[in-house]
Amino acid sequence: MQRYFIHPTQIQNDSIVLEAGDAHHIKNVMRQKIGDRLLCVLAPNQVFETEILALTDKTVETKIICERTENHELPVNITIAQGLPKGEKLEWVLQKGTELGMHRYIPLQMERSIVKIDQNKIEKRMLRWQKIIKEAAEQSQRNIIPEISSVQTIRTLIIDSVQYTHKLIAYEESAKKNEYTKNIRNILCNIPAGAHILMVFGPEGGISISEIEMCMQAGFIPCALGPRILRTETAPLYFLSAVSYALEL
Repeated sequence: MQRYFIHPTQIQNDSIVLEAGDAHHIKNVMRQKIGDRLLCVLAPNQVFETEILALTDKTVETKIICERTENHELPVNITIAQGLPKGEKLEWVLQKGTELGMHRYIPLQMERSIVKIDQNKIEKRMLRWQKIIKEAAEQSQRNIIPEISSVQTIRTLIIDSVQYTHKLIAYEESAKKNEYTKNIRNILCNIPAGAHILMVFGPEGGISISEIEMCMQAGFIPCALGPRILRTETAPLYFLSAVSYALEL
């Protein structure tokens, strides 16, 4: 059953009205009709099963049938911070990271970042990124829409990192040296449910020594994701998959 994220203002007594892109998706993409059912998500763990009552050019009106109790979120809260990757790699990470349970994404301007964000285009890009995340959250049956932060630097990230219970940084030198005491399996074994995890990944050129040193001084743990070196767009997805396997399955 397709789901859509809603705001409290869309609920009127026992009905929910969907508009704009959601209404277009329901009518023209999913081709749903009066009497069909869909899910409306208001907040984490607040999911309404609804039935379509009416379709107009711009709106879809539904009636609340029942409230469902369900939770499709990871047992831990994961923020992915990543050096800005080239081309469509960022959009790929946002889409797949959302499907795999990411809670928040922070794009980083790092020393070896090839991509430089044009401040005149950042608002347009943010809207596109948020749209990608929302659609991926609906498709993957998430209870929340992950947040995407404004572009940060390592220094601002370190200041922001005090809110996390666990701070990790993927460092390829740990993988090359086979430092298995710092591999992701051993680290995940000691992370309890409900933890807030910040995981940092470098851009295509990797993380500089100075950035690693700053992070380690701030309490970040460098860790290996295995003996193979992963591309910047692969590493976050590997990590989220490993977390799911270790803590959910």
